[in-house]
Amino acid sequence: MKPQAYSVLFVCMGNICRSPTAHGVFQKKVADHGLADQVRVDSAGTHNYHPGSPPDDRSQEHAARRGYDLSGLRARQIQDADFEACDLILAMDWDNLALIQDECPPVHQRKLRRLTEFCLTHDSPVVPDPYYGAAPGFEYVLDLVEDACKGLLRHVTAQIEPKGSR
Repeated sequence: MKPQAYSVLFVCMGNICRSPTAHGVFQKKVADHGLADQVRVDSAGTHNYHPGSPPDDRSQEHAARRGYDLSGLRARQIQDADFEACDLILAMDWDNLALIQDECPPVHQRKLRRLTEFCLTHDSPVVPDPYYGAAPGFEYVLDLVEDACKGLLRHVTAQIEPKGSR
């Protein structure tokens, strides 16, 4: 029987800027490292503002310049089932972390963290929302997300490696 994939869910407010950017970046890193069959990547929003919508055009444009395709992603709201199904649920900021902590059953609280906890070089407690800003905000989101996803890949790889293979 094939082991269940390790599941990572990225969460922001509307699931059209930050969390789909993280979704696309991490999904590419997972695929580039040959782990696509072992790691499942998804994203969601704490609010149901844009159900079924693609990521913000600016997010897609800036991501594409760095080789990430977000065009197939669609916004959705986090569901109760996500708390059980996911191994790690990563919020983009303190507000969204608080919202998912309020909704998450106590048994799954250990799965909730901020994405920036995995940053290797940047020192930011949050991935700021670029929605109301200009191009530099979207570039900064990508800088933070790429850095955090490098650290996250190390973490996830350690979780999925068989104990005897290290």
